[in-house]
Amino acid sequence: MSVSDFEVVIGLEVHAQLLTRSKVFCGCSTEFGGEPNAHTCPVCLAMPGALPSLNQRVVEFAIRAGLALGCTVRRKSVFARKNYFYPDLPKGYQISQYELPICEGGSVPIRGGEKAIRLNRVHVEEDAGKNLHEVSADKSSGVDLNRAGVPLLEIVSEPDLRGVDEAIEYLKSLRAILMYLGVNDGNLEEGSFRCDANVSVRRRGEEKLGQRSEIKNMNSFRFLRQAIEYEVDRQVEVVESGGKVKQETRLFDPDRGVTRAMRSKEEAHDYRYFPEPDLPPLVVDDGFVEQLRRSVPELPAARASRYQKVLGLSAFDAQVLTAERAVADFFDAALAAHGGGAEAAKKVANWVTGELARLANETGTSPQDWKVTPPKLAAIVKLVEAGTVGGPGAKQLVEEVFRHGGEPSEVLVTKGLAQVSDEGAVELAVEKVLSANPGEVEKYRNGKKNLLGFFVGRIMKEMKGKGNPLVVNALLKKKLGD
Repeated sequence: MSVSDFEVVIGLEVHAQLLTRSKVFCGCSTEFGGEPNAHTCPVCLAMPGALPSLNQRVVEFAIRAGLALGCTVRRKSVFARKNYFYPDLPKGYQISQYELPICEGGSVPIRGGEKAIRLNRVHVEEDAGKNLHEVSADKSSGVDLNRAGVPLLEIVSEPDLRGVDEAIEYLKSLRAILMYLGVNDGNLEEGSFRCDANVSVRRRGEEKLGQRSEIKNMNSFRFLRQAIEYEVDRQVEVVESGGKVKQETRLFDPDRGVTRAMRSKEEAHDYRYFPEPDLPPLVVDDGFVEQLRRSVPELPAARASRYQKVLGLSAFDAQVLTAERAVADFFDAALAAHGGGAEAAKKVANWVTGELARLANETGTSPQDWKVTPPKLAAIVKLVEAGTVGGPGAKQLVEEVFRHGGEPSEVLVTKGLAQVSDEGAVELAVEKVLSANPGEVEKYRNGKKNLLGFFVGRIMKEMKGKGNPLVVNALLKKKLGD
């Protein structure tokens, strides 16, 4: 028996920090970093008598996310106390939602929309603080409560994921949707988008789900893959040896690449949920929900589908372009500035997914930082179409404008990047290359026609990549007697 004889079943609980300036129940800043406990007040420090006050922006963001995910928005939802004791939880409970969450149902598309991963619920809760270890010379521990009270959206999937590849694709799809909406920044390193993975295995053909283990607080796609793969191997080994998988919470150790037991898995009754007495039920009216529904933008899957059906782009190009809203917006604006519609779409897409993507990765910048604006990219594409600049020269032109700015037509002249179409200049280069390679010329004339590329390459090198390929090919064939 091997791992391939088992089916992997995964459900994910994602915690996405909402992009509000203040916390969910007080006015403290949600800014990342800062001195420990600098962004705190009596409410998030749980001082006696301090009462929570709900941030309306949190409610708006939660409903927008629910609508984008196809959830049912509850017109009446209730906050609850989730009771547990840990140093970074000053109240001794976490304000969350349990029986009546703000959103239920919905789904997240994967595989280009071929499969939908069902959602169980989407609800609002506050984050806990952070334990800090070895913070002083005596290696004592401390607690930083800057994150305590930061608003989170918990998005709980059904156990519909089959394998780690689907789990990662689901997370990327969900992350893109939340970033398109502007409700989450998708920053895994800072912990504003993280997840818990519920993993189980069952023999292929079985209907009953296996016992699950929960891996806590994964904030890296790479670590998630390693953790799930290790956990699957571990559970299969337990089952094959005749044992039973324990329902427990586990942590992933990235240094050793293993998961290790943290504690037995809590059930809902372990948290002793009860309605939060200091907050009234959250009631939203139909008009408010419909107003938010109208604010939901075209989402990644719909946009990718449009790019393929209307513009004729490949599934790969459409997926790359729509992975980030800023990139897709840049592409749309550049195509509109060009005015060529579907005919120009592939040309513009090639520059965005190719040279601009390379430069962006190299410089760590986003479209809003680029000195190549959409109209400037459109102008460069038109210069290429007109034969004013060739491939190598166009790449240099894009990079020059990307790094230093300027109008493409002016940079083209000042940097001497224009394509040479003058037959006299091209003819000189052709004759020089043919004179230097008499043996290859003889072989070509005797039938070895694949040497044409050799000659073209040498001529373009002689002309420093500026020769017009059409003129070069025409004169070359003429000189060779074709």
